[in-house]
Amino acid sequence: MRPTLYIEDIFQGKRQENDIVTLKGWVYNSRASGKVKFLQLRDGTATIQGVLFPGDSSDAALEAFGKATQESSVEVQGKIVKAPKAPGGWELQVKELKILGESVNYPISPKEHGPDFLLNNRHVWIRSKRQHAILRIRSEIVAAAREFFDNQGFVGFDAPIFTPAACEGTTNLFEVNYFDDDKAYLTQSGQLYGEAGAMAFGKAYVFGPTFRAEKSKTRRHLTEFWMLEPEVAFMDLEGNMELAEDMICHIVQRVLRTRRPELEALERDISKLEKIKKPFPRLHYNEAAAILEKESKDGFKKGMDFGGGDETILTEKFETPIFVHRFPKAIKAFYMKEDPEDPVSALCVDMLAPEGYGEVIGGGQREENIETLVRKIKEHGLDQNVFEWYLDLRRFGSVPHGGFGMGVERCTAWLCGTAHVRECIPFPRMLNRLSP
Repeated sequence: MRPTLYIEDIFQGKRQENDIVTLKGWVYNSRASGKVKFLQLRDGTATIQGVLFPGDSSDAALEAFGKATQESSVEVQGKIVKAPKAPGGWELQVKELKILGESVNYPISPKEHGPDFLLNNRHVWIRSKRQHAILRIRSEIVAAAREFFDNQGFVGFDAPIFTPAACEGTTNLFEVNYFDDDKAYLTQSGQLYGEAGAMAFGKAYVFGPTFRAEKSKTRRHLTEFWMLEPEVAFMDLEGNMELAEDMICHIVQRVLRTRRPELEALERDISKLEKIKKPFPRLHYNEAAAILEKESKDGFKKGMDFGGGDETILTEKFETPIFVHRFPKAIKAFYMKEDPEDPVSALCVDMLAPEGYGEVIGGGQREENIETLVRKIKEHGLDQNVFEWYLDLRRFGSVPHGGFGMGVERCTAWLCGTAHVRECIPFPRMLNRLSP
């Protein structure tokens, strides 16, 4: 079989003008202007405009054009020429057109559709220009993050999906029946297992799906989402922030370099992403709380966690992401280390994205003292027995260590400039949605 030629190969200069090529893909759109016929062909990598001229295109091609409905799969042969006014700067002068698979009553038409209709047809909605661009950028974000950590010498470390205990509290767990009527839970985070990886390899990262049974309907929440979670031995809070800062800068720069056409298709203001450079501002929780007590319309009081509106107020003051560190320990998970200089606070940090996108990263320094950790497990009402393996990490050569988690969908929403994270995962799972 001959190597497949993709449309993006043409746009990337891998073919010369006037080359005769054969492309396979789907009809994205078509129209006629007098005797000249235009066909937009997509193949998953890009979209190119095809033109059919009477006398140049075969009679069979012209006949097939009339039957090639939206999303029909086709094989097209013709000559590629430079066309500055065409999308991508190239055009295909079609000689032959053959229908491979018919498409009848394709549901996603150019007219407006409601969110429920589009989500019910998500399996085909992802073919549309906007959704296609978002998911290409998502894929690039994941590849960029893996590249960053792999180049830093991190070990990819897979955490289990079934877990015996909660990581961040018991109120938002999905409980499932395991063998012999044992209870298991869908993971809230791979972090605890990532800590075991850090103790074995020095630095490791977990990447996988996580589940939260929160009955939330906000634009920032999903029931199932993907997290990237590095953990590093001998790393303190400041090192944690530097690592997160470097990772985000790497991701943004790679997306700008490799996915500019997709950003432009989304009409993203690229100039705002070009401003994402280190160092990011660092605010103590007390500083942020003082701002919110003055400006929040939701009655924010010092000691509370931030809501979406609170995060928007803070991030609108900066053009880059910001770090808010040392939240009250009372509102953070049991594994967060207490600040030795201020026992009310935890050595934790959230990274808030600009333009109102809010938290994309949360993390901090972990408690390495076993006596303190046992006390905090009890204070949080957790069963110590299921954490004995986790406590072993403190029994056998405990060291200061830290890490964070980045929500892939939230990062994607921010870089794409889209309002809702439900568009940033192929098949979203939400409070009232479990299909398709």
